[in-house]
Amino acid sequence: MTPLVHRLVIVGVGLIGGSLGLAARARGLVREVVGCGRTEANLRVALERGIIDFYTFDPAEAGRGADLLLLAVPVAAMRRTIEQFVPFLPPGCVITDVGSVKEQVVRTMEAFLPPTLPFVGAHPIAGTEHAGAAAAFATLFEGHLCLLTPTPRTAPRALALVRALWEGVGMRVEEMEAATHDRILARVSHLPHLIAFSLMKATSDAEVGGVDLLTYAGSAFADMTRVAASPIEMWRDIFVSNRDAVLDALCEFERALAWLKAGVERGDEDALAEAIGRARAERHRLARLRERT
Repeated sequence: MTPLVHRLVIVGVGLIGGSLGLAARARGLVREVVGCGRTEANLRVALERGIIDFYTFDPAEAGRGADLLLLAVPVAAMRRTIEQFVPFLPPGCVITDVGSVKEQVVRTMEAFLPPTLPFVGAHPIAGTEHAGAAAAFATLFEGHLCLLTPTPRTAPRALALVRALWEGVGMRVEEMEAATHDRILARVSHLPHLIAFSLMKATSDAEVGGVDLLTYAGSAFADMTRVAASPIEMWRDIFVSNRDAVLDALCEFERALAWLKAGVERGDEDALAEAIGRARAERHRLARLRERT
C-alpha cells in the first residue's frame, strides 16, 4: 500500500498530534513521522511509544522532504511556530492544524504563508482532558467528526490530502466556513469548559462549615468538572482567540441560568419541571446521536 504521506512532521506531539501519529502509522498512511516540540522528555516518550521515527529541534532537519506539517500547538503559538519552519519546507508541502478556533488561525496562516505552501484549517473533534505523548492512543479519532474550513484560496490537492488523512484514521469529515465553526464550537465545546472551570472555582471558594467540599463530591460533580483538568495554555488561548463567539455563548447561558434561578426563587414547581424535562429529553437525544456515530 502506497502511503498518503511520505514524511509527516508533527509539531506538538501531545494527545492529538501523538494519537494521529499512532493511528496513521498503524493504518499505513505515513512512511515516516518526525516529531518536534519544546520538551525533550515528551519527545522521548513519543519515540519510545512508536509515535514518531525520530525527533529534532532543528526546523531544517524536520522540514527536509516533508509532505505534510501538522501544527498541534496552542492557537496563539501557531504563527511564531510556523515561522521557524517555512524557510526549510519544500514547495508543495501542505500545512494544517488541529486548533479548536479556526477563523483567526486560517486568516493568519493565509496572510503569512507563501502560495507554495498551502494551508488547510482542520479541527478533529476528539480528545480527553489528558495531555502529552503519554496520553495518546491510536483509536482516539474513530467514529468522531473532523471539521475542515477551506476558503477560496485553499488548494484542492491540499484539501483532498488532509481529508484523506483524517478519513484514513476513522473520522467523519465535513467542511464549513471558519466563522461558522467558531460559533458552533463556542457553544458545544468552549462554553462547557468555561462552566467546568467556573464550577471548580465556585466550589473551591465556597465556605461551608470549614470542611473540604471536594471530599463530599459525587459522580455528578466529577462528571460536570472532568474537563476542568484540561491544559491551561490551550484553553486560555481558545477563550481569547474566539472571544466574541464565547461571549455570545456565555450570554445565552447566563439567560438560561437566570431563568432557572428565578424559578427556584419563586418555588415555581411547574417551570422547574418543564425546564428539567426539556433538558432531560435533549440529553437523551444527544445520547442517541452519539450512538449513531
